[in-house]
Amino acid sequence: MAIRRTVSLAAMMLAMGSVPAFADMDAAKKWIDSEFQPSALSKDEQIKEMEWFVKAAEPFKGMEVNVLSETIPTHEYESKVLTKAFEEITGIKVNHQLLGEGEVVQAVQTQMQTNRSLYDGYVNDSDLIGTHSRLQSAVNLTDFMAGDGKDVTSPTLDIDDFMGKSFTTGPDGKLWQLPDQQFANLYWFRKDWFDRKDLQEKFKAKYGYYLGVPVNWSAYEDIAEFFSKDVKEIDGVQIYGHMDYGKRAPDLGWRMTDAWLSMAGAGSKGLPNGRPIDEWGIRMEEGSCNPAGASVSRGGETNGPASVYAIAKWDEWLRNYAPPGAADYDFYQSLPALSQGNVAQQIFWYTAFTASMVAPKADGNNTVDDSGTPL
Repeated sequence: MAIRRTVSLAAMMLAMGSVPAFADMDAAKKWIDSEFQPSALSKDEQIKEMEWFVKAAEPFKGMEVNVLSETIPTHEYESKVLTKAFEEITGIKVNHQLLGEGEVVQAVQTQMQTNRSLYDGYVNDSDLIGTHSRLQSAVNLTDFMAGDGKDVTSPTLDIDDFMGKSFTTGPDGKLWQLPDQQFANLYWFRKDWFDRKDLQEKFKAKYGYYLGVPVNWSAYEDIAEFFSKDVKEIDGVQIYGHMDYGKRAPDLGWRMTDAWLSMAGAGSKGLPNGRPIDEWGIRMEEGSCNPAGASVSRGGETNGPASVYAIAKWDEWLRNYAPPGAADYDFYQSLPALSQGNVAQQIFWYTAFTASMVAPKADGNNTVDDSGTPL
């Protein structure tokens, strides 16, 4: 979360509001029992942590925090459930607004450009880490938590336990954002279909190797073709060998730059991003987050062979192997698409947080069995 520097310490994330009468440990205990389970902490440890929150929040009771994030299931839960819990426990009201990803980025840019505090905090992609570091327009969390914000930083907060901390640390070595969420890029497939002996034999007869998790793009394409063109139907349902989305929208561009191009080899090796060419195919100046060029003529790779190959395959697979209508999906429409149960696999599936994929079969999720176990 990047918190704006344009407000004072006392009002950094807060504005005046009403005080709930039950902002105390009774509320905390209620939430521990009803919502904050299961937990890596024991209930006694949770109680001690909540006691700290209640005490630390006393000077700020009745104030409000305005936060903006994109509309995905994890943030919907934060907006509807965790804000209510936080208010009842601390007496601080959190207005957690949800907008599309492009609108969130636009709000961040507008606030930085105008120096007007539109929101007190943002949950935004760490792609903006270089901007935060260069412009110094967000709160430097490393210095803040050790300095002015020490009294409002939980003593049990374990920064080193966060996944993705390297992605939110600037070239200055300072932490500019807390990794609030993580897109785990996965290969997703229907293991129950892959395990069928009849399909394994049919695949081996055609391609000369065994059906299994692909280790390269060519094998992925073989599997996509096999299920879409050869198998065609399972249990009376037409099936497809691939899933993706293609509607013109900001999230489609970010799908390409977030990793699609680099999976094909567009960036240099290395973590958290390749050097000197990052995962977007942009050449970076040595030792900085300053872009030097994106095109091949300027030392980048965005229009290089790997990028061209990646875009060509995205288009080809979407047209030939994905369900009808997939080309008109955007990121948000594609989230529950796999739960229909008519797709064999998806390369680069980064929506593991999608609640529809763990919903019971009775709710229309056809990727789980009757007991709710993923297929």
